[in-house]
Amino acid sequence: MKLKIEQEGQINEFTLINKWSDVTLESWGKLVDFKKESPTEEALKTIATLSDIPQKYIKALSIKDVAKILSNLAEIQAEESTLLQRIIKLEGVEYGFHPNLDEITLGEYADIEHLIESGFEENMANIIAILYRPILSKDGSSYTIEAYDGNYDERANVIKNMKAQEVQSSLLFFWNFGSVLSMTMQSCSMERMNKMMKENLTEILQNGGDGSE
Repeated sequence: MKLKIEQEGQINEFTLINKWSDVTLESWGKLVDFKKESPTEEALKTIATLSDIPQKYIKALSIKDVAKILSNLAEIQAEESTLLQRIIKLEGVEYGFHPNLDEITLGEYADIEHLIESGFEENMANIIAILYRPILSKDGSSYTIEAYDGNYDERANVIKNMKAQEVQSSLLFFWNFGSVLSMTMQSCSMERMNKMMKENLTEILQNGGDGSE
């Protein structure tokens, strides 16, 4: 989306994101973080992150123009797809979402639980790196992924380039699964983890990146 800004009699053209899939996990994490700041700082940093407008130009915008830009961003996010994308490709490697969450191991679940307790927002890339792993083989719509060995740090650095839209849908899918599993198994640990995940997801999905107050 092109934006024209006039300053000192000169018109400059800048670019604002066209769709939410243009936003990476790394950028989305920043947007969520901005919510902790004042509304003015949040608006400034949100626009700067989702456009190529220099901060000096953003600061010179009228409140009316800022509100219009933030409204456009909110509409873009509202149009995002919530369908889970099971296979993604990053840096030439195909990653598959855990093909059968019913068979998730205790080690995987324990690490996700620990990461959520340690800070959901800060550990989103790590959580996603557990749920998405390199595909070893494919047969039609079926596939197998690498076995979980507890090492997700290196993969998380690649996962940061994953689209925010893909991240949101996968976290929602996992949380919905976890809610059912915790009711089935009646595990206090699982119920606690899903309560924390619900609280974090609700806040992030409602506020992350919409720039509104």
